[in-house]
Amino acid sequence: MRRADRLFQIVQHLRGGRLVTAKKLADKLEVSERTIYRDIADLQSTGVPIDGEAGVGYIMREGFDLPPLMFSRDEIVALVAGARLVKAWGGATLARAAEEALIKIEAVLPDAERARLHSTEIHAPTFLLPDSVRANLDVVERAAESKNVIRFAYVDAEDRTTSRSIRPLGLWFWGGRWLFVGWCLLREDFRMFRVDRVRDVETLPETFRPERGKTLRDFYRQMEERGDMSPGGH
Repeated sequence: MRRADRLFQIVQHLRGGRLVTAKKLADKLEVSERTIYRDIADLQSTGVPIDGEAGVGYIMREGFDLPPLMFSRDEIVALVAGARLVKAWGGATLARAAEEALIKIEAVLPDAERARLHSTEIHAPTFLLPDSVRANLDVVERAAESKNVIRFAYVDAEDRTTSRSIRPLGLWFWGGRWLFVGWCLLREDFRMFRVDRVRDVETLPETFRPERGKTLRDFYRQMEERGDMSPGGH
């Protein structure tokens, strides 16, 4: 959890007007009590009215609230639509994050905007993406961020299965179909894969660094030179 998110959560836990111990906060946020002590001190230094002390507990005085976030009508619709699309078509981790993000936004919106948040009638079905694909999306997304090589079995359009080791570079959503591009260690070239055809994907300890000719920018350049920006996926 990012520190900013943790500070937000501490304020939320203290808003009930009851004494909360550092140990309870530490258990809920999965950090040490020492970290909670530092976070409380930082919040107090910024003017958040938290009373209490280490070993006793903390309470937040009434009347304090987070500064309201101000969004236009279209901005709120865009946020809700984006979050709902991620919940419907994203990986399991991203789907949970999208839901949590909406909860956090709602907590600091003024009443009028909060009502608009719930009245946005843009929806996406959440049952069209299999759990196996959601799990694969999480693995590929994390590996692309951490720059870990992934290995998986791949079933092509002719139902042939091959083993692949790839440097994952990025994911793309093409209206109901997820693909990812990577640098194939076997073919020494870029390859695109449909996530729904990936089987038994695993993240390897092997990591990689961006190399000239093997980056996402190089892939885009190659596609532009070929005049082909179609989703592909073999």
